[in-house]
Amino acid sequence: MATLYVFSGLPGSGKTTLAQPLSEHLRAAYLRIDTVEQGLRDLCKVQVEGEGYRLSYRIATDNLQLGVDVVADSCNPLELTRREWEQVAQEVSATFINIEVRCSDIHEHQRRIESRFPDLPGLKLPTWQEVKHREYEPWSRERIIVETAGRSALQCVDALIAELASPSRTTGCG
Repeated sequence: MATLYVFSGLPGSGKTTLAQPLSEHLRAAYLRIDTVEQGLRDLCKVQVEGEGYRLSYRIATDNLQLGVDVVADSCNPLELTRREWEQVAQEVSATFINIEVRCSDIHEHQRRIESRFPDLPGLKLPTWQEVKHREYEPWSRERIIVETAGRSALQCVDALIAELASPSRTTGCG
């Protein structure tokens, strides 16, 4: 049975930094909303709103149906999109695991936002003010929380892999 690993968190919290090596470790398909949305902007010349998520749900479904695990990397700030990711997995009888990435040190988070550069051509990164005021709804479901403040990327990835492999861990969250 395939598994959908859904990363969520504010910009600059460390989602991509963790999702990419996890995908490589699991040999899973990697699906990044920033890439899909920037592709829609560049190729289709559209103002992107929810289209990136909806297209990503379809790509994830295709891979899960083939038995391929999927790591989905997105802010996923709304309860609505979190339920939609879960529905993607449920419709194809796949497992899903929600992973929320946080950086609770405000100064470190701000430094990350203000010092990073786009890794996709044309991608406009949010400012610190935009991140601070971004809508991000509280969670109502079980998830793995990865705190990245004061820890190296390797420490966070290792801790996440250990948590996912833990015998006390259930097969899915929700």
